[in-house]
Amino acid sequence: MTVHFIGAGPGAPDLLTLRGRDLIAASPVCLYAGSLVPRAVLDHCPPGARIVDTAPLDLDAIVEEIAAAHARGQDVARLHSGDLSVWSALGEQVRRLRALGIPYDVTPGVPSFAAAAATLGAELTLPGLVQSVVLTRTPGRASAMPRGESLAAFAATGAVLALHLSVHAYGRVRDELLPILGGDCPVAVVWRASWPDQRVVRGTLADLGPEALDGIDRTALILVGRSLGAESFDESRLYAADYDRRYRPRGDNPRFPEKG
Repeated sequence: MTVHFIGAGPGAPDLLTLRGRDLIAASPVCLYAGSLVPRAVLDHCPPGARIVDTAPLDLDAIVEEIAAAHARGQDVARLHSGDLSVWSALGEQVRRLRALGIPYDVTPGVPSFAAAAATLGAELTLPGLVQSVVLTRTPGRASAMPRGESLAAFAATGAVLALHLSVHAYGRVRDELLPILGGDCPVAVVWRASWPDQRVVRGTLADLGPEALDGIDRTALILVGRSLGAESFDESRLYAADYDRRYRPRGDNPRFPEKG
């Protein structure tokens, strides 16, 4: 018996990985975060599967469901939205499972920031402009921010900021970033990326005020950075005609000469 923690992706059912789909289809028990995971993903569950929406459950109740399945020798598909490496509550669940001796594995999913960037048709890391992306959030009731992890500190690096779980605090975010990044810094808010009703609001920190986000709720991602919509940036050396690389040796003395 194994508990399969599965990243169900950002929302579109066809952005579920093949591995995730197959694990769901092979698991007689499925626990899913009903507030965020689309119902269509559950179509992969086998006939007669026990399907439990964990949105109204606390951690103890979730672990009880898993322990009961473990006692029956049944695999569990545990579905979370996006990818499990960030803001998924994976850590606290697997800590309980380790204490109980219940085996588990983790299958990654398409993260929401990647889906938002795809919606914008944007590469977030552009040569000579931006080479880092910071995934962060503002403080909330569920989780405070550790000392040193401030928007001001992250913004000062010049990295693109991907702000999760923070659209409700957009006004405060804007006020904090404006003096550091400048009013001309691009910003995009993507609501329900990859869903049929996705919505995008774009502008700059100076002209995109909170009033423009009316009706956009917690499932939105805020992206702030110079690479959004940029046209003036260097081309990558990776594909330059004179760039000497392992798969395309160049010059009289290439670093990786072709084997005869």
